[in-house]
Amino acid sequence: MRHAFRLKALRVKSQQAMRIVSAPTAMSRNFYILAASLLLFALLSAGMALVPSSFQPGLPANASLWRTVAMFLLLFGLLAALIGVMSNLFEQVDRRSEQARQAARRKHRDGHNR
Repeated sequence: MRHAFRLKALRVKSQQAMRIVSAPTAMSRNFYILAASLLLFALLSAGMALVPSSFQPGLPANASLWRTVAMFLLLFGLLAALIGVMSNLFEQVDRRSEQARQAARRKHRDGHNR
């Protein structure tokens, strides 16, 4: 009875650990979404630099302004993508080290039980 409770407690604890480990993956996904939206707006701004000023009533007609905005949006989009990639890599390292630690504990525990 006590052994079954212990196994159930370990299973619950490991599920909680997996939930904690898998939760930060949404952070890198958010950075990817941010990067994609910034890059889309950068393309839109670059396209606005090519459109003649007669098609842009009420908007800034200066093409250099649109190119500058497009450049900054592109840089911020690339930076967000880099942050997303790096956070995903660090999450993977954390996940693998946690799995290795749990495997070592299991191996050590199984060695003592024999």
